[in-house]
Amino acid sequence: MRDAELSDLLLRWYDRHARVMPWRVSPQDRKAGAVPDPYRIWLSEVMLQQTTVAAVKDYFHRFTARWPTVSDLAAARDEDVMAEWAGLGYYARARNLLKAARAVVADHGGVFPGTRDGLLSLPGIGPYTAGAVAAIAYDEAATVVDGNVERVMARLFAVNTPLPVAKGELTALAASLTPETRSGDYAQAVMDLGATICTPRNPACGICPWSHACAARDAGIQAELPRKLPKVEKPVRRGTLWLATQSDMILLQRRPDTGLLGGMLGFPGDGWDGAGGEAPAAADWSEIGEIRHTFTHFHLYLTLQAAELPAGSVVSRGHFVSRRDFSPADLPTVMRKAYDRWRDSLSP
Repeated sequence: MRDAELSDLLLRWYDRHARVMPWRVSPQDRKAGAVPDPYRIWLSEVMLQQTTVAAVKDYFHRFTARWPTVSDLAAARDEDVMAEWAGLGYYARARNLLKAARAVVADHGGVFPGTRDGLLSLPGIGPYTAGAVAAIAYDEAATVVDGNVERVMARLFAVNTPLPVAKGELTALAASLTPETRSGDYAQAVMDLGATICTPRNPACGICPWSHACAARDAGIQAELPRKLPKVEKPVRRGTLWLATQSDMILLQRRPDTGLLGGMLGFPGDGWDGAGGEAPAAADWSEIGEIRHTFTHFHLYLTLQAAELPAGSVVSRGHFVSRRDFSPADLPTVMRKAYDRWRDSLSP
């Protein structure tokens, strides 16, 4: 079957079965003339990196309610954006959101570039995001390849080369199927196919619009693909967090803008990220337990030390925040785990 016929089959399937997303224009509305908002497409694509649709939807609604346009986001305070992002992880994405939004406003008059190459000129936007926004928002015939698309291509063409080695081959195969028209709907159709039918386990081949053309299904190996190289064991890092109060105040420290958890609020720490040092104040510190958290490249074990600092104590790091002005929701997940353990240790 020719590539154009496969693309047409998938688009007809998408017209009937497209998922409803808060950032998406349906194929029916698009045919009627509705135009996708590149800001919403870009925001959703950045949020969806390393994260599921279910986890992103509430964040997307909050972001777009608070900052409905790219100009609104560009004018936002860094700490407000980081606080809203807390819990999504990979905080460099939030910093890059602000950089890109400000570049769109400063350099492009508040309008996103309309091509993949133009989008690649924005800070923090890589080939995948640029291709997705160019295709979905502007209907450019850009190839969009995420994990779902890699899986579909590996099965459709029975690619036995393991990931990540096969990425280039799978991208070329995906490009061969990308049509010149309705490219945005097609990009979303392939992702929907992978998310709802050509799933990692137990693919529903019986209802797949491409089942008759799937080389892996013919060979009976669809559930085995894509193959992957063995995972490398993650190392373990250890460190300490110091959690202190003084009267009705909590000691917090904003992390440097660059590096792990950049720009986020947290508790003074040591020994796990190349920063920190000794305890932030002389006090009668008491160990209250350990928390564990996994980042992309390592597991983290943190010992928690807690103390009530006497009035007038000098602290070497951090600043005191009134409990009235403190919201645990402003903390990144690992720091929220520490706060929850600390809070539980204070319960009678």
